[in-house]
Amino acid sequence: MLDFLKQPWPWYVAGPLIGLMVPVLLLIGNKSFGISSSLRHVCAACLPAKIPFFNYDWKKEIWNLFFVGGILLGGFIAVNLLSNGQPIQVNPKLQTELATYGITNYNSFVPSDLFTWSSLLSLKGVFMMVIGGFLVGFGTRYAGGCTSGHAIMGLSNLQWPSLVATISFMSGGFIVANLILPYILKL
Repeated sequence: MLDFLKQPWPWYVAGPLIGLMVPVLLLIGNKSFGISSSLRHVCAACLPAKIPFFNYDWKKEIWNLFFVGGILLGGFIAVNLLSNGQPIQVNPKLQTELATYGITNYNSFVPSDLFTWSSLLSLKGVFMMVIGGFLVGFGTRYAGGCTSGHAIMGLSNLQWPSLVATISFMSGGFIVANLILPYILKL
């Protein structure tokens, strides 16, 4: 059984399991699936300023913080106890493309050619982390939620704004991955 858990799960198993979180959360307490709201709850708890956006009873949503904590704990368990010890498998076509940008090391979960202190403190790293992080945060707030909230919870509830947000997220991802990221990686 443990060997089964140590292998990568195919999308047709992992995807439906994630999707089943929607009815489970609805049945156990009419809760919405989403991760980005947890950052708001943390800010409301830790920064008790008079900012209207953070001025609400965050304790009613503490379940969301436990949910995110469970995701972090699950990730820790998966990496440290359920890892099969094999190197990360990257599609050969993607390896060829990334090699043109100087990314060749896949010994960890993220390419170490991109995620080292020297890379993160370079112009490329600052651009990707600071500007990219700002754009993700702004987009999440502007869209009223993150990809998991809209694409998983909103679409399953047939919400029109979630369909528009999901199409926007996916379109933006395709544009950045295929048109913008290659230029950033060449910096």
